[in-house]
Amino acid sequence: MEPGWLLWGAAVLLLLHVLMELSPAVNFAVRIGLYSVLCVVCSGLTAPVCLLVNGGRTVRNMRIIKNVVKTFKYFFGLRFEVKGLENFEVEGPAIIVSNHQSILDMMGLMEILPDDCVQVGKKELMYTGTVGLIIYLGGVIFINRKSTTSAKMVMAEVAKTMTADNVKVWVYPEGTRNCTGDLLPFKKGAFHLAVQAQVPVIPVVYSSFTTFYNPKKNLFTSGKIKVEVLPPIETKGLTSDDVSDLTDRCFHTMRETLFRLSGRP
Repeated sequence: MEPGWLLWGAAVLLLLHVLMELSPAVNFAVRIGLYSVLCVVCSGLTAPVCLLVNGGRTVRNMRIIKNVVKTFKYFFGLRFEVKGLENFEVEGPAIIVSNHQSILDMMGLMEILPDDCVQVGKKELMYTGTVGLIIYLGGVIFINRKSTTSAKMVMAEVAKTMTADNVKVWVYPEGTRNCTGDLLPFKKGAFHLAVQAQVPVIPVVYSSFTTFYNPKKNLFTSGKIKVEVLPPIETKGLTSDDVSDLTDRCFHTMRETLFRLSGRP
């Protein structure tokens, strides 16, 4: 490469660095752009590895995907402080529920994802290019949120698969991203599933991202994320009549934990 091109490249990088320091909007756009590029490129590179190692769609591919995504935090200066991983060590299947804040949740998910655990995601994710391909290969269970009947049928199949294959299922009970520092009301699907299969619910709480990530304020800096895996909540003996109480109990426990981890009263 000619020295002239090297100088131009260095000048562009220097200018970009100065703009990022001076403008929060530029800093936010560059970081989100980098995150998007990492997701697309790493998905494209990891998919063939998953196919070669495991032959196709299987939850075992999540081990490969997890190791790749866990490197992302170094690009953005994010640190994770994790407690309670021993609470994942339950015998048999379980439902894991966690708060859902932003597109960065994937990094938090992969930081602590236990083996033999599949996620439930919206059907639209299937059509996101190489990202859709890699999460398909990882065994993610897709739900059409616009169709209540379809979602119920899928969840019924999930209950059968969960017990037959002895896997854990990760669900975001808020149903959508919520970067307010609080929780949205929980949908009951995950808790119906837990009661139907008579498996424990394991709550996972991530501290609020609002101190370092806020799209409305063009804020995206480095930061620390506290994560706590709470003790399992047993569902043996519970019936559909107990789902509302189970949902409320889990919501309030997770909300108190979220405020504590985030330093809120």
